[in-house]
Amino acid sequence: MQYSQAEKAIIWLCSRTELDHRTRAAILRAAGDPARIFPDFEKICSQVIQSPQNGLYKTDRSSREREAEALTAAFEEKGCFAVTAASGDYPPALAHTYDPPLLLYGMGNRALLGARKFCIVGSRILPPWAGKTGRTIAEELSHEFVIVTGFAEGGDEAAIAGALPSGRLICVLPNGLDLCYPAAHAHLKREIAAKGLLLSEFPFGTGVQKYSFHARNRLLAGLSEGVLVLAAGKKSGTLITADCALDCGREVFALPHNVGAAQGVGCNELIKKGAYLCTGAADVFSVFGMQPQEAKAPPLCEEEARLLAVLRAEGEQHAAVIAERAGVPVFEAQAYLSSLELKGLAVKSGGNRYAPL
Repeated sequence: MQYSQAEKAIIWLCSRTELDHRTRAAILRAAGDPARIFPDFEKICSQVIQSPQNGLYKTDRSSREREAEALTAAFEEKGCFAVTAASGDYPPALAHTYDPPLLLYGMGNRALLGARKFCIVGSRILPPWAGKTGRTIAEELSHEFVIVTGFAEGGDEAAIAGALPSGRLICVLPNGLDLCYPAAHAHLKREIAAKGLLLSEFPFGTGVQKYSFHARNRLLAGLSEGVLVLAAGKKSGTLITADCALDCGREVFALPHNVGAAQGVGCNELIKKGAYLCTGAADVFSVFGMQPQEAKAPPLCEEEARLLAVLRAEGEQHAAVIAERAGVPVFEAQAYLSSLELKGLAVKSGGNRYAPL
């Protein structure tokens, strides 16, 4: 992959570990044209740094350019690429957020950066019905948006499961692209790199730190036109993504939960504060003035239709109660409820209870 002088200069600048992000950004602003960093690094730094760190100026133009070439060659060897603030496909939405990253590391389909994007997140502990609803929403939204999410269990998993088959998926990692957190998702990480796109602002070899998730959440919101929260407790870290979205002027959506359900307190609070109540992809499409694709309703037998009508009228119920109210023998109802689950119209909860979708 070919990089311009401006891109190479930013890649080299971001490799200087003795400089923090704010100092790098200040140097880039002082340079005006990033390509000036190679010939005029000392001069530019003297305008920004009063007391330079030891070794900061112990390079010349040719060595800086050689270091940049070595860095880009290493990207090629590792099967990844760099997107810098000087790259033509750096996401404009992200560029206009507060303190955008100067450099993103990517692995997979780079073209996804240019598509419309929508974020879906949720807490790690996700009710079964919320997970299945989130997966369905992600699948339907992926026809028009690239789905952006993290790489954790729960809400992220639901979004990944819905969007990955189409390949219209971006997962933002809280660590370097060469590491996998959680480790059990190594196979999934390879599949996402093959079909979709992995992104990180952290260099190779960077493990997960306390601040990593907050930085990751800021990218999730900044990349996207809107954010849907599938589940969030009162103090869930998922709410940080919603807060970042509001700070960026993005639309915020939340899945409603039963009153008193601990896993949904955060979602219900978001709705009370003005977030859009979302029960399906159509709610998102309507806010953005888009027409959703008409989904064909699966055919139902008479017993399935009666059981589904009870579910939709009463919400989550025990299988025996649903069967009694639908007038279907209990020993037959279980098979019909399982069929409704396979058709994406119901989901099984704990204790042999079912909820409508």
